[in-house]
Amino acid sequence: MTDRIALVLGILIALVFVIDALAFGGSLPLFLGRRLAGLIEYLAFWR
Repeated sequence: MTDRIALVLGILIALVFVIDALAFGGSLPLFLGRRLAGLIEYLAFWR
């Protein structure tokens, strides 16, 4: 991955979180955290 691609992806991710915070109340990080915790638990089960 080049620096330019990484920079664009970082800006897009930050922009999604800013739009979520301004327009939808900022619940996206909590949702993603819960989903990630569920995924980690699922993967730990199969280990």
